[in-house]
Amino acid sequence: MAVQYQYHPDHLTKSEPLKYTSDELKVGEMILNIGPQHPSTHGVLRLEVITDGEVIRDVVSHMGYLHRCFEKHAEALPYNQIIPYVDRMDYMAAMNSEHAYAMGVERMLGISDKIPKRVEYIRVLVAELNRIASHFVAIGTYGLDIGAVTPFLWMMRDREHLMRLLEWVCGARMLYNYIWIGGLFYDLPVGFEERCTDFINYLKPKLTHLENLLISNKIFIDRTAKVGTLDLDLAINYGITGPMLRGSGLRFDLRKVDGYSVYPELEFNVPIGEGKMGEVGDCWDRTWVRMQECHESVKIIEQCLRQLSSDHKRTRSFDPREVVPKKIRPKAQDFYVRAENPKGELGYFFRADGRSEIPFRCKARACSFVNLSVLPEISRGHLLADLIAIVGSLDLVMGEVDR
Repeated sequence: MAVQYQYHPDHLTKSEPLKYTSDELKVGEMILNIGPQHPSTHGVLRLEVITDGEVIRDVVSHMGYLHRCFEKHAEALPYNQIIPYVDRMDYMAAMNSEHAYAMGVERMLGISDKIPKRVEYIRVLVAELNRIASHFVAIGTYGLDIGAVTPFLWMMRDREHLMRLLEWVCGARMLYNYIWIGGLFYDLPVGFEERCTDFINYLKPKLTHLENLLISNKIFIDRTAKVGTLDLDLAINYGITGPMLRGSGLRFDLRKVDGYSVYPELEFNVPIGEGKMGEVGDCWDRTWVRMQECHESVKIIEQCLRQLSSDHKRTRSFDPREVVPKKIRPKAQDFYVRAENPKGELGYFFRADGRSEIPFRCKARACSFVNLSVLPEISRGHLLADLIAIVGSLDLVMGEVDR
């Protein structure tokens, strides 16, 4: 007999009905709801899971609980006032999101080649610091999802140093509004380069310890290897990007492919999944890629610090707002810009009418939203307990999903 478990009707809105009904289920199948209160859903995601015993037959994602409304806000605000709303999509990587947005508007205005090199190096520096902080949350909470408490505590300890550095730069802990169109809110504080160098020297051996503690742990390997395998063809067809795509074996990183900002001047590698512990594109590979990207971000940060310390142009007269336009009014055009966020390709589509300082349209191509779409494909046939490991390996931030 088919059994259906669901929330009390008061907990379901008219816009969020169950996709399946008990009449559509086969004998032995049932509907289970995971989230939005389940810790492993990392926010407000609700999963409607069709199971046959403990085997997953289908997964349906239900969004619509967070309501960031980014696109609608953007239609009512000047370009420069949209940046705080950009921060609130992927709030784990706000610097990276700001970098992509500011870069897009600057290209529309035709001022991207006028941005001072010091500003560009600072942007990359803070973006890579934020990339490590984002990956630490992804890896630490992933370990927590499948029962490993210590790695989470260690990574949150080291992430706290990163958050303090970024807070020192702009005064905010997570939602920065630091990268402005045409420049920065302010230059780096005095002594920041030295303090950041000390932290990087502290972090490098810690990354190896963290990798040995979690990624190389036998229990972790048993829970993640050959689980949720994402084939490369499937990843490409679904538009998957970031560590998920690279975990499936494709060396595709927009910092290399598009070569924006000063990334072409920096040396770093693009790690890909190799199936060392199971299959190429499984949960272990995706986590391993994120860990290796932390090592590469450290290399980028060190190079930026060397460039900034040797920058003799830093004087009291340096103005990070020198190129910030007083009025931001791009000519009439449709424009798309993309950048490599910690979770994948973050893109912004702009439509400007040429008359207003408010964009006629600003659409975000959010990494988490696209990456979530492949969840049913990589979950079918796995055990229910494996679904927690698969969802955690996607590294979702729901501000990007329900934006």
